[in-house]
Amino acid sequence: MKEKMYEKMLLFCAMASTLVVVLVGLFIFLQGYPLLAKTGFLSFVFGKEWLPGDGVFGIFPMVIGTLAVTLGALVIGVPLGVTTAVFLAEYAPGIVTPWIRRAVELLAGIPSVVYGLFGMTVIVPLVRYAAVHWFGGVLYPEMKTGFGIIAASIVLGIMILPTIVSISEDALRAVPKEYKEGSYALGVPRWQTIIHNTIPAASNGIMAGVVLGMGRAIGETMAILMVAGNAPALPRSIFSPTRTLSGNIGLEMSYASGEHAQALFATGIVLFIVIMLLNSFALFIAKGVKVR
Repeated sequence: MKEKMYEKMLLFCAMASTLVVVLVGLFIFLQGYPLLAKTGFLSFVFGKEWLPGDGVFGIFPMVIGTLAVTLGALVIGVPLGVTTAVFLAEYAPGIVTPWIRRAVELLAGIPSVVYGLFGMTVIVPLVRYAAVHWFGGVLYPEMKTGFGIIAASIVLGIMILPTIVSISEDALRAVPKEYKEGSYALGVPRWQTIIHNTIPAASNGIMAGVVLGMGRAIGETMAILMVAGNAPALPRSIFSPTRTLSGNIGLEMSYASGEHAQALFATGIVLFIVIMLLNSFALFIAKGVKVR
């Protein structure tokens, strides 16, 4: 009887978690559907102008900005996070490992606004300096501001590190010892064993960490608002200011009303779709990776 009671309780918790996701998605869909029905989904997604005062709602610049910032964060965060996880799981001495792990975990507890302040006071001036002194600021005028895709990508790349490092390290440590011992028995060096054996064997767990980090990068708002420049226009380079989907909602929801508010909820619908597509694509890749 106790076993059945625990089973029903766990089932109820699982159903409650699923129900919360369904209710949130349903609420956003009901609020944003009227505008999508009026303007059309494709016109809304691929429209290049966002002029709420004139009743023009096109979020294509925000979609491109979101994808650009997320891709930049992954380019910065994934190699650094995976290599840090490899060091912790394979090379770090026992005395060093707890300190590095605590430092990485501490990054996860820092509020987003602090990351935004760090980006504004450190990253943005560095990008501005590089744009002016290395490129002369001649390629694009917006390079001289420092606010843009590259600054936002660096900040987000740092923010997603704890997720990628912790999950990747657990996945690497879960690889059976027989895999490595068999590789060593064949005379394969340690670093080749890690690259061709351990990492592919832990690829599903590593991909899970990348997906979770990608989800945080897509949904991050406060830090992006402070360093991205918030320009609702198509970016021309990695130095261009941009606005993300989540940043667009956070920036304008406080004063939006009528169709403007419906457009922001419709933006949330598109954000839901983008996250589901990216997660599905990442899981598809993870299933296709095999141990060699």
